[in-house]
Amino acid sequence: MPVMRTIRVQPFLVLAMTLRLYAAPMTHEDREHLLVHFEMTGQVLAEEVRGLSPAQLEYKASPDRWSIRECVSHLAVAEPDYWRDLQKAVKAPPDMKDKKSVATDADILWYGIDRVVHTKTGGGHEKVDTYKDLGEALAKFDALRATMIAYIKTTDDDLRAHSFGNQELIDSWQWMLEISTHAERHIQQIREVKADPNFPKK
Repeated sequence: MPVMRTIRVQPFLVLAMTLRLYAAPMTHEDREHLLVHFEMTGQVLAEEVRGLSPAQLEYKASPDRWSIRECVSHLAVAEPDYWRDLQKAVKAPPDMKDKKSVATDADILWYGIDRVVHTKTGGGHEKVDTYKDLGEALAKFDALRATMIAYIKTTDDDLRAHSFGNQELIDSWQWMLEISTHAERHIQQIREVKADPNFPKK
């Protein structure tokens, strides 16, 4: 009986060893790029909203645009979903060996900068009134950011080895970066609100 049990387990051991050999830890450069970008967007968001009055936080340049408070609420709602999606992708077997990302790393970075093309938010992330209080939204955002930054600093997951998405395939490292560049887009949006000529002086 012990012999039979050993024989049955062997294929699973071989599979596990194969996956470990294929999935190496992140490179130092990839880890540092993620860490710097996440720390940057977290710090800049806090700086952009610090000291704003209720009138400034709720100001909308037009009825169809978000206020600053709504931008932060959106990030507090969306990032937990993005993080869960990343964790799910990394738990799947590595599969990028024979696949190619539709985007370059530069494309993902540009997404955070270029707001010429505005995309419509969906998937429940458009519920920008989830957090009526800026402090509560920021606290939710900061708590998850601390979790994600700790993961970036310590994980042995090879994010490059795991695909993300179905229609527009990228690797999971790029998706992790896109979580932060998505925040960067909304930081740009906050700056646009503040630059509006009718933005309250106080």
